[in-house]
Amino acid sequence: MLAWLNHMALPTALGIFVACSIVIGIVGTRLTHVVDDLADRTGLGEAIAGAVLLGMATSLSGIVLSTTAAWGDRPELAMSNALGGIAVQTLFLTIADLVHKRANLEHAAASIGNLMQGSLLLCLLSLLLVGRFTPEWTFWQVHPITPLLFIVYLFGLRLVDKVQDNPMWHPAQTRETRPDVPDEQALKRSLTSLWLAFLLMAATLGLAGWMLERSATIITLETGLSQAVIGALMTSVVTSLPELVTSVAAVRRGALTLAVGGIIGGNAFDVLFVATSDIAYRGGSIYHAIPDNIALWIALSLLMTGILIMGLIRREEQGPGRIGFESVAIIGCYLTGAVILVIGK
Repeated sequence: MLAWLNHMALPTALGIFVACSIVIGIVGTRLTHVVDDLADRTGLGEAIAGAVLLGMATSLSGIVLSTTAAWGDRPELAMSNALGGIAVQTLFLTIADLVHKRANLEHAAASIGNLMQGSLLLCLLSLLLVGRFTPEWTFWQVHPITPLLFIVYLFGLRLVDKVQDNPMWHPAQTRETRPDVPDEQALKRSLTSLWLAFLLMAATLGLAGWMLERSATIITLETGLSQAVIGALMTSVVTSLPELVTSVAAVRRGALTLAVGGIIGGNAFDVLFVATSDIAYRGGSIYHAIPDNIALWIALSLLMTGILIMGLIRREEQGPGRIGFESVAIIGCYLTGAVILVIGK
């Protein structure tokens, strides 16, 4: 089976790529409903459930792809998939913003939890740059920044949880603000069945990510496209499809905090793609094994996240069918990065 996957023809690889994309899209849509109900049933709340449960589960296909690519000595594919995924998931929030026609999504979904998660994401992305510009020191071929990423992530989640329990800041309530209120129907569902459904869907996404890495490798070899282009503009988009469908589905369900929290929390978890890839990569520090056009996506992700946080703080309401300044700016940042990546190659 493994030998066949390593030597499949290009049409087969493309077929698997498309099939995995469809599976990820379908499972991602259903996962939103399960996590939304789990948020109500367990009392976690939409912001923390979006960051931990939805963010981790929808990121499984991507983390499997990046880790297996790094283990197979393809650090460029591993890093471009991880960093491109963070950028494109932030871009997906602009689509969710368009779906929520009543008002600007950042206005309606403002919460202290989402602001804290955004700040955590900025810290994690900054650590990636620190790792790239520090000496190439490794211990068992792992850079010191890698364990620090896990520590900061877990500590950050603890802070997010604490600040939600005892917030020192509250967003002003307007007629368009949608608070996180438990759904009575969700409280009647079996907690065991919800957890089983969640684990099954998460495992499916992980398997799809592994198959995507195999097909992406063949596509790279057969088409001559660079690993950076394949990773940043193809696999990252596909492995990020759950974030798109879950955000849109969450907006339609009225779970606006979950929609934004799922993206920001997923992005924070996606930074750990780099950490697991560094552990899997046996050629030294993966932070130093990537070209500048991939490192550029770290800076772009920092910029896009900063713009998003500004939007959550300013809370521009806008009228029906219009999007805020942050959505326009995020679209511009992503398109700029895509053009630079393609032209640079």
